[in-house]
Amino acid sequence: MSGAVRVRVDRDRCCGAGNCVVTAPEVFDQDDADGLVLLRRAEPPADAADRVRLAVELCPAGAISVAPRPVPERSSTS
Repeated sequence: MSGAVRVRVDRDRCCGAGNCVVTAPEVFDQDDADGLVLLRRAEPPADAADRVRLAVELCPAGAISVAPRPVPERSSTS
């Protein structure tokens, strides 16, 4: 399953396992100070969507969520 996604992280839930960083380093990073997740790209490219979904599955703390990226509305002309 692929497609554009919007990513959210909950640093309060993060346990610093780092699975997300290993799985999708273009989207996630770890804070050098506390080891918790940092979100590099809330709206990653569509080709990263499968890796982001895998990072969600691998997160032991459930600190990552994804939702479909909203499609911009087209303006109608009369």
